[in-house]
Amino acid sequence: MQVSRRRSAGLGLALASAFAFGCSGVAAKPLIEAGIDPLEMVWLRVAGAALVMLPLAWRHRGLVRRRPALLAGFGLLAVAGVQAFYFASISRIPVGVALLVEYLAPALVLGWVRFVQRRRVTRGAAAGVVLAVAGLACVVEVWSGLSFDAIGLTLALGAACCQVGYFVLSDHGSGGDDPVDPVGVIAYGLLVGAAVLTVIARPWRMDWVVLAGGAEMDGTVVPAVALLGWVVLVSTVLAYLTGVVAVRRLTPQVAGVVACLEAVVATVLAWVLLGEHLSAPQLVGGAMVLAGAFIAQSSTPKADAGEVASAVPPAGPVSAVGSGTAAVPGAGPGDTGPDAAP
Repeated sequence: MQVSRRRSAGLGLALASAFAFGCSGVAAKPLIEAGIDPLEMVWLRVAGAALVMLPLAWRHRGLVRRRPALLAGFGLLAVAGVQAFYFASISRIPVGVALLVEYLAPALVLGWVRFVQRRRVTRGAAAGVVLAVAGLACVVEVWSGLSFDAIGLTLALGAACCQVGYFVLSDHGSGGDDPVDPVGVIAYGLLVGAAVLTVIARPWRMDWVVLAGGAEMDGTVVPAVALLGWVVLVSTVLAYLTGVVAVRRLTPQVAGVVACLEAVVATVLAWVLLGEHLSAPQLVGGAMVLAGAFIAQSSTPKADAGEVASAVPPAGPVSAVGSGTAAVPGAGPGDTGPDAAP
């Protein structure tokens, strides 16, 4: 009963995280269209969230001595890495293709469990991943922009690997004799990510006047600062908090499949709030992603059942391994998940 409640709570948190990450593109796109560069938008998102989490980082300052590798890894991979690789990839290949490659992360997580952790993976979990990825291909309508660019695809795969790092590192430190508070990991991860992205985005060149005005959302002018506040507080702080806790209550691979819903949320919200059209294949794809997430989640044995099919990576030193992303132009992983769409 306790395990079932823990899994139900974890699934709810994973859905909340996918929704929060998925909202990012809808709020960020009007700001980008108003004159903010996409990379500058990512920096505003991460730096603003880091500023919000700064008091909590001070409260958990002991983590800097206890688990420096975990904090650095989370910041470099789960925050900065996903964003940087994603935006570099969409400069060479279509957004839909980049999103599809990035969201191969759930399949890569299963590969991590099967071949690195050497744990058995259920057929249901594997089938759920395949169905979710196929559905995602329909959601982003990947066929509408197919083109081959080896460098672009490699960069998108880099974003996928960084997103794997998000799910794996989110689970590290959750057990053992020295458990790590996920709030501290997120706070320092955002600080590290903000520092790295500052060098890449060079925000001192940004036109800050844009934030003092308004941005148009499907014909309605919304204060730019309000949209930025939503991106920072909901689509970054809340998204990362619920996402990391969800991974710890579920498993990295199950949470990864549920995170595919992020693109569905982004597409639906873009339809409702930005007036972007949804095609029949996108609707079918959304249903496939939902079905795949359900299959993967329900096929995972309970944590106390001998050999687990979706095994949780053990706590320990961080090894070198981006929320979530939104399916609209200019959005990136990360947000993902962590992919972090702006």
